[in-house]
Order: sequence, then structure tokens, then C-alpha cells
Amino acid sequence: MKNELKKSLKWALPLAVITLVLAAIFSIISTAVLNNAGVISGIAVVLVIITIALFFDIIGVASTASNEAPFHSMASKGMRGARYAVWLTKNADRVNTFCTDVIGDISAIISGTAASVVVVELMAIIASHEGGAVEYMLSVIVTCLVAATTVFVKALGKTYAIKNSTKIIYRAGCVIYFAECHLHLPILSILDKKGNKVKIQKRKKGE
Repeated sequence: MKNELKKSLKWALPLAVITLVLAAIFSIISTAVLNNAGVISGIAVVLVIITIALFFDIIGVASTASNEAPFHSMASKGMRGARYAVWLTKNADRVNTFCTDVIGDISAIISGTAASVVVVELMAIIASHEGGAVEYMLSVIVTCLVAATTVFVKALGKTYAIKNSTKIIYRAGCVIYFAECHLHLPILSILDKKGNKVKIQKRKKGE
């Protein structure tokens, strides 16, 4: 139990730090975009956030639904990104947690903020200074629409992710390969344990 707790803490603490950093970055960007935003721009921000959440949700679900065998075969043939796809599949629990929980929770918070901006702007257009019931109804309607759209889109994304898991994870592996080998962004070096960094470096040389 103690060893399992230590392993969980080794993964949970860096994840909490990453979440803190990402939440701060997304909040700063969304605040800057939503500052003096209108209804259309507010709706656009909500849709962008939903799209980002959908993208990561698909990767998270695909990682748990995919199988390692095809990626090992691809890696043996020297296909770029295949070894990274193996890592994504082996660490499906981490990938799923990061993509669905971390990004999902941050997206939910920011989309809620964007939705409130839309409500305020709609109230300004209606030019109702009475507030009360009208404002309350608008708030409920907008919130429900955002929630329903998010759930609907994610449900479609999950179905697509399960049916196309191998293709999705391989493409994600190619993106990570490009980011690490060409843009020199240490994505897996941050997410992975210290013991696996040597393996990742070997993969780069082999590819």
C-alpha cells in the first residue's frame, strides 16, 4: 500500500503543478480575449474551448482503447512516432487523466466564465435594467446549452475514439515526436518518470 501511495504521489504532484500552470495560462489568455468581448466573440471562445476539450478527450479515450501490438510493429519498421504511441498506450491511465480530467476541468471552468460573459452581453442587448428573472433565465439557458453541447460533442468523440484508437494514438505519437525532436519541447521528459528518460532518448536516435 505504501509503495502504491508513493507511486501515486510521484504522478499526482507533478500533475497538480502542470494543472496549476495550464490553468493560469488558459485563464490569462481567456481573460484577455474575453475582455470587452461581445456575444459573438464570447460564443466563439466557448466553441473553441469545447473543441479543445473534445480533442484531448478523444486522445484520452483512444489511449485506453488502443493496443500496443500495432505500434510495436510500426516501431520495428522505423515509422516515426510509433515508439511514442507505444508510450501513450502503456501509460494510458496517465494520458487519460491528463487529457480528460486536467484539460477537461480547466475547459469547464473557462467555458463557464465565457458563458457568463455571453449572458452579460445578452442582457446589455436586451437593455433590461430590471435584472432578476430575465437575467436568471438567460444564465440558466446559456449554461444548459453549453453543458448539453459539451456532453453531446464528447459523446460523439468517444465513439470515434474507440473505433479509431490506433490511428488516433499513432497521429498523437507523431505530433509528440515532431515536438520533441524538431521543436525540442521535452513533453515526455516532463510527464514521464526519470527512469524512462533514457529510453525516450534512445527512441529519438533510433528514429
